[in-house]
Amino acid sequence: MTLDGGQPGANGWGQRALAFANLHGPGIMLAILIALASRFVAEHYGAPAMLMALLFGIALNFLSETGRAVPGINFAARTVLRAGVALLGLQISFAMLGDLGLPIVLAILGSVGATIAFGMLIARFFGFRYRFAFLSAGSVAICGASAALAIAAVLPKDERSEDRLVFTVVGVTVLSTLAMILYPILVQMMGMDDRTAGIFLGATIHDVAQVVGAGFSISDTTGETATMVKLLRVALLAPVVLTAAIVLRRMGQSPDEPGKASSILPGFLIVFVVLCTLSSFSLIPAPVIEISGEASRWMLLAAIGAVGLKTRPADIVNVGMPAVWLILAETLFLAGLILLTLTWLGP
Repeated sequence: MTLDGGQPGANGWGQRALAFANLHGPGIMLAILIALASRFVAEHYGAPAMLMALLFGIALNFLSETGRAVPGINFAARTVLRAGVALLGLQISFAMLGDLGLPIVLAILGSVGATIAFGMLIARFFGFRYRFAFLSAGSVAICGASAALAIAAVLPKDERSEDRLVFTVVGVTVLSTLAMILYPILVQMMGMDDRTAGIFLGATIHDVAQVVGAGFSISDTTGETATMVKLLRVALLAPVVLTAAIVLRRMGQSPDEPGKASSILPGFLIVFVVLCTLSSFSLIPAPVIEISGEASRWMLLAAIGAVGLKTRPADIVNVGMPAVWLILAETLFLAGLILLTLTWLGP
């Protein structure tokens, strides 16, 4: 009992929840509506849901300048984003490594590292420094828009951070959609068997949805193999973001403000690793994993919608054609590297 005879903390929690809803509710609901609209368009017209959420958000960006929606938009673009990335951990398990075989696993690990290194190396030729280089290369190498959101969460912020993130999401999503159409034609022209085709598609296409679409357009075996390879790339999100956080900490930079030391491991990444471990040891029921996967997709849709709400179209254009060529170069490098590797490894 408290001194006034009430239940301890009951009123306090209720008041906090009400205050949170009043402050953040309008912006969060707006992000949710954008997510619903983007999913509807994706399911009925075949457009990429992540790209549609981003475009819908940009079209309504005036709502983020002033008004009651601003706090909730900021919350969705940061906290909801990190929660969605964390839940991706339940979709990963260590068992997939044994199914693929050691040579393929090592090839995928090497291709991710090589693509990021390639992007960092050539970025200066296109006029970019490490922020956009790491953001774009990490997105291409790992899992497209989801990786872009996770990497952006640990990069130091400046006045161009949102613009770079939006441009990267648009770029990798468009290229991933093109790859979903063109790569199945390519692997069939090259005479790849179903398993090899699945490895190539899973190791080169950026977003999970497009990997699934491309793989199952060929056969069930190709689709299942492509999905497994793609999930292995998604599993590398944690070590890549961890490495970035450690490097930035040594540089004395924070994800939020330059000049302040960051924590070694962001909280959402800790949750990602813990959930991945629990999933690997079958400690999470299958229905929970399925529900969490759907929840993660909705969170990321809402988050990217919020990011779009915070973005002005004119600012995206200012990123310029060099950014297009950089992301395209990284994409072609990854595809070429995987083709060479598969040719070397043989059937």
